[in-house]
Amino acid sequence: MEETKRQKFIRLAESRTNNALKQIELLGNLSNPHAYEYEPEDVEKIIKTLKKSIKELEKTLIEAGKENLIHE
Repeated sequence: MEETKRQKFIRLAESRTNNALKQIELLGNLSNPHAYEYEPEDVEKIIKTLKKSIKELEKTLIEAGKENLIHE
């Protein structure tokens, strides 16, 4: 049985979300002051970049979702 587009989306979304969360967790490991040295500006840059990426993802998915509704 061939995988449907919905099944493929769910499979990939779960996998990619889990991968993203793992990478964010790894960024958190950089907070260890015994292993790393960083400035508040470094932290702000990381957080700002991640927030910007999340906003872009949200916009992309919402816009694509609207397009899907129009074409149904």
